[in-house]
Amino acid sequence: MNLLIKKPSAWLPIAMSFIALAVLLVHFAKYGIIHETDEGTAAHLFQLFMAGQVPVIIFFLIRWLPKSPKKVLKILILQIVAVIVALIPVYYFKM
Repeated sequence: MNLLIKKPSAWLPIAMSFIALAVLLVHFAKYGIIHETDEGTAAHLFQLFMAGQVPVIIFFLIRWLPKSPKKVLKILILQIVAVIVALIPVYYFKM
């Protein structure tokens, strides 16, 4: 798993999830938790980072799943956990 996690298609979705979470947290820290009628820049950035992960994860699965399925599934679980962690504030604050 150590060598596989070094591949950009493995770590990039995890990084994108945490960048999306950071965008939310910075927005919350700067402006507070407000429910706006129109989505702002932070919401659009969050959506872009979260949606941008999908093609990278699909590429990762297509490229590496046939070669080492157990290692890929472990990394896929990490990627899914990162997505869930990034989505928790959205659901908790009903954004």
